[in-house]
Amino acid sequence: MKRIFILLLLPFCAVAQIPEYYNTVNFELSGNALKNELADLITDTHTNELVYTPEVWTALKSADLDPENPENVFLIYGYNDTDDDPDNDRTRDKDFSCHTTSCEGLWVREHVYPRSLGNPNLEFDGPGSDAHHLRAIDYYMNNMRSKKRFTEGSGNAAVVNGSYFYPGDEWKGDIARMMMYMYVRYQSRCLAVVVGFDDATYNMDMPDIFLEWNAEDPVSAYELNRNTVLQEMQGNRNPFIDNPHLATQIWGGPEAENPWALHADTFDKEKLIVYPTVTTGTIYIDNTTSSNYEYEVYNMVGQKVKSGPAINSINIACNTKGIYILNIGNGKNVKSYKIILN
Repeated sequence: MKRIFILLLLPFCAVAQIPEYYNTVNFELSGNALKNELADLITDTHTNELVYTPEVWTALKSADLDPENPENVFLIYGYNDTDDDPDNDRTRDKDFSCHTTSCEGLWVREHVYPRSLGNPNLEFDGPGSDAHHLRAIDYYMNNMRSKKRFTEGSGNAAVVNGSYFYPGDEWKGDIARMMMYMYVRYQSRCLAVVVGFDDATYNMDMPDIFLEWNAEDPVSAYELNRNTVLQEMQGNRNPFIDNPHLATQIWGGPEAENPWALHADTFDKEKLIVYPTVTTGTIYIDNTTSSNYEYEVYNMVGQKVKSGPAINSINIACNTKGIYILNIGNGKNVKSYKIILN
């Protein structure tokens, strides 16, 4: 989300230390090993499962408050409070929640991970009442969103090709981090590849759009505050709000913001140049730091097809034409490249 709240941002400007909440996590890990440690943490600390009614209503009326007007809540996917269309409102009076069947001009609860896409249906308990993926939303916007899978787009929230949904430029990072949380917290019950409609070329477990949205739309002070409010109610936090770079460390993809400066002193990705990414077989590596990096090449079914020291070049011409993922790193951190072999 691209909002700036000066007073709330001040305490976070120089954040460098890892919060005490994460003391049990080994951040030298990456990939599934790191994902599993985060899963253990957010599961073990999820000590209070909210009751869908009334506790989730109470949570949203506290967690979704607009810091510029705490009488209002933010409405997920909303974008305009000044036109004549209430369906696209960005904020609304926190007390205008709907508890009947007549909800015009009121807000309801949005399961950002649609209940029907869970395995099985999320119902209204367990993951279905986890407020880390429940948000206030305009009633009609909620109907338009329905259970459509997220997909790429631009601008304001909109239905795409009649069957998919783009959450809007302001909200796409929020969505990505909530979907990452739900997958790590509930594993096979809430698969990210089920709720996101896109290729999963960086990592087969995470759609490209979520990794890209996470990097393109940085965390806002509102998200950070919401994370803390929900920790007080549920006991656990969303790690990808506290540090979006954790997604990069687990699933690869575009480099997301790294407020804890994890491995920043040992892995200079800006000085690592890989070209061309569309090739007939040879990929060149310019490593201006002369660091001892290793590479691994994976096909689209997750099979490693080649590996070795990342020195000057890699030749994958003997492999089947198609899309590959090239990972280059130092054992602690990895940068991923999408390679197309023609």
